[in-house]
Amino acid sequence: MVVGDFAKEADTIVIGAGPGGYVAAIRAAQLGQKVIIVEKENVGGTCLNVGCIPSKALIHVGKEFAQAHKKNPYGIKYGQTTLDFTAVQAWKDTQVVGSLTKGVGALLKKNKVQIVKGEALFTSDSTIHVMQDEGMGETYHFKNAIIATGSRPIEIPSLKFSENVVDSTGLLNLTELPESLVIIGGGYIGMELAGAYADLGTQVTVLEGMERVLLGFEKDLVAPVLDKAKEKDMEIIVNARANSYEEKDGKVIVHYSVNGKDEELCAEKVAVVVGRKPNTDDISLELAGIEVDERGFIPVNALGQTNKPNIYAIGDIVAGPALAHKASYEGKVAAEAISGVPGVAVDYSVIPTVCFTTPEIATVGLTKDQAKEQGIQTKVAKFLFRSNGRALSMNHTEGFVRLVSDATTNRLIGAQMVGPEVSELVGEITLAIENLLTAEDMVLTIHNHPTLSETFLDASEILLGQGIHQ
Repeated sequence: MVVGDFAKEADTIVIGAGPGGYVAAIRAAQLGQKVIIVEKENVGGTCLNVGCIPSKALIHVGKEFAQAHKKNPYGIKYGQTTLDFTAVQAWKDTQVVGSLTKGVGALLKKNKVQIVKGEALFTSDSTIHVMQDEGMGETYHFKNAIIATGSRPIEIPSLKFSENVVDSTGLLNLTELPESLVIIGGGYIGMELAGAYADLGTQVTVLEGMERVLLGFEKDLVAPVLDKAKEKDMEIIVNARANSYEEKDGKVIVHYSVNGKDEELCAEKVAVVVGRKPNTDDISLELAGIEVDERGFIPVNALGQTNKPNIYAIGDIVAGPALAHKASYEGKVAAEAISGVPGVAVDYSVIPTVCFTTPEIATVGLTKDQAKEQGIQTKVAKFLFRSNGRALSMNHTEGFVRLVSDATTNRLIGAQMVGPEVSELVGEITLAIENLLTAEDMVLTIHNHPTLSETFLDASEILLGQGIHQ
């Protein structure tokens, strides 16, 4: 602390205003705490500004544009359709991202959370110094702190970012639509954005180092996505190691190898989306005595506490999937634990995961194999969307819903699905699993007709040996 820099006081300081941090700050304020939130960039964090939200905006526009060019069986013929990519980006940045970030700022102020712009550095386990513009700064003293600094894209030394070789943020913010694009990394971020740009008219190639893309999902969930990728003229090359690149005549030449054979690809733009790393290396954690593991993650207990009991960590900087809704959930747990709410603790057994590809993939709970590893005997039921009236009327019949139940109790313990709007459907089955509902409970729940959610009813009937529409 410098001379004349008198520390300002707060019950709880939150570092980072992403979906974990701002939710934690608001919940703590609701529980009577004096809260300060520190953000060095824009409120909303990666998710709202350069992640979940803008990517879904591009995906939506891509689907709308692609639909106008597809032949359909119901007699609609579209005229000449053009794309103003500048207008697309302006809509995404102002009406979507801008609206949501302004809304988050308003919610923080409504709940009397003080917003401090700047870069936070720990100076002890009870103080931080916030560096602001022009070298100015202020010191803050806290009783408790919640670290929610998120993550950033991994940069491969041999594939340094440049004007034409970008990370996921750069890919979302291109000013012109490229004719050709190579995406290195076939995880959920890579495949979502690959599909979006393919729909927008870009020739897309995906290089994946493993034996298949979307390795975190079961093969049969990924198969319909691969079929649609072929329809979009996407090229997917697996077991491919990207080694280096060179820029020549306004193009990027990517050098890669497959099974020991050297190959190359040429494209206007290259995006490297091979994962993310936690932002824990630039906030002076060592001065607070906070431990990190070999990958930079902060170990925490079931309340989110670090090895310093008054300092909590949530979101992408702790173990588990890098999901915005996981961060928000952890933020509420941490805020309530600090406030003395009894009985709170994180429970990761029912976290839905969604991949916004075409078609969408969603999972929650246990797969059959995971249940077997835990010694649980299961029943499994699969219902195809092509047998669902609403899916047929939408002309989106690809995919299926699969339910997993405990064979002894019929309690629902997992679901995997791929198909139309499963990102919305997964909420119903998440609620059912969280509340220990059984297949009988699902069957006794009258589902309105015709809807996609009836697939859960049909699959539950199959689990009970009562299948009607199978």
